[in-house]
Amino acid sequence: MSWRARNHGPWWAFFAQRASGVALALFLPAHFLLLSLALQGEAALDTALAWTEAPLVKLAEIGLVVLLGIHVLGGLRILAVEFLPWTDTQKNLIALAAAGALVLGGLFGLNAF
Repeated sequence: MSWRARNHGPWWAFFAQRASGVALALFLPAHFLLLSLALQGEAALDTALAWTEAPLVKLAEIGLVVLLGIHVLGGLRILAVEFLPWTDTQKNLIALAAAGALVLGGLFGLNAF
């Protein structure tokens, strides 16, 4: 398998969008488990929510928001490729989607700490 054929922006944008979707799917069971603690009572949920105040967890949450931004903006890029005429500015749209994902994560991070 040659990676040379895959060493261009659109392929990496495709890969980032798919990989972020897998990472988000792997996160969902942990999220649902945390939410299910609310059914066990206020004390169980409060204990779990106190754990989320740790700096490492907040950093992971920022990463999660970046992954969400990559996935959503990558999906919008795919829609643009499907429904808009192809131009050389598609590379700019890829860069804009990546920058938008990082900005979303940064804004979330400013709010988290």
